[in-house]
Amino acid sequence: MSGQKPLHILLSRATAERLRERVEEVLKGRPHELLIAEATRGHGHGNADIAYISREVTGSSTKHVLTESLEAFYESLRGSPTLQWVHVHSAGLDRPIFPELMARGVKVTPSSGANAEPVMQNALAGLLALARHFPETMRAQRENRWLKAGELTMPRDLRGQKAVIVGWGVIGQRLGEMLRALGLRISVVRSSAQPVQGAQECVAFEDMASILGDADWLVLACPLTERTRFLVDGAMLAALPARACLVNVARGEVVREAELIAALREGRLAGAYLDVYEHEPLAADSPLWQLPNVIATPHSAGHSDGNAGRVDDIFLDLLGRWSAEHP
Repeated sequence: MSGQKPLHILLSRATAERLRERVEEVLKGRPHELLIAEATRGHGHGNADIAYISREVTGSSTKHVLTESLEAFYESLRGSPTLQWVHVHSAGLDRPIFPELMARGVKVTPSSGANAEPVMQNALAGLLALARHFPETMRAQRENRWLKAGELTMPRDLRGQKAVIVGWGVIGQRLGEMLRALGLRISVVRSSAQPVQGAQECVAFEDMASILGDADWLVLACPLTERTRFLVDGAMLAALPARACLVNVARGEVVREAELIAALREGRLAGAYLDVYEHEPLAADSPLWQLPNVIATPHSAGHSDGNAGRVDDIFLDLLGRWSAEHP
């Protein structure tokens, strides 16, 4: 192997320190060099063969607002003509850089499933908080006000309600299991109408409106694609009963936000738990911060202290396979 050209792997300093020995083991003596990503633009590497975009790389960036360190990393990706593969810590590949790289023939892989359990837990927590009217009681708590029994809005029994889950990946399937255990009826919207186990009905994205008339919950856990972009608009929201609530742990662009805000303000939708938004970070003057029937979290549903280890494991497994396939 001494005559082999070294494999150049671009990653953050923290990731390099964490994985140096494990990369050695996976590559089994193959010559390689770990390229440490620069934090400032104009100082990027131009000879990366592989890149690993870990959480440390994206940092506080969002899809719409990039930190200088992430822009510098992207600069290295764009400036590396030998780049063949990029692995990403996220489950989605909807940042603009990824289609750009794939158009060049670069393979881009997500960390599907790594944060599925925390995202499912957040979706379930948001649904239960809305079902049990936590926004109402937490407002009273902030006002040091004891709500008497007659002042409380009576929650509806959850058992027997209908949840429409959009997207049937790991998150949707796990959430379906939990909601069935609570006695809810499950309907599924996915890429095809092929029936799925445990669901009373299943339709394709284009036919979603046909099963919303008796829904109590519309839960979005789908990837952002051309078929799901703005899937939930004013017309789709109008197909829901006024008692229904929306839960979105997918992507903000699955929903037309202005039309969602109008439905919530006008009482045509009972409430919403939102972790993702059309533009992130959510503007300080967005009505979603103050609407009394909304729980808004800052795209944090997937955060958990075990995620980094799970993503590392996925990257190292794929690195071993990639090395074997590209001798």
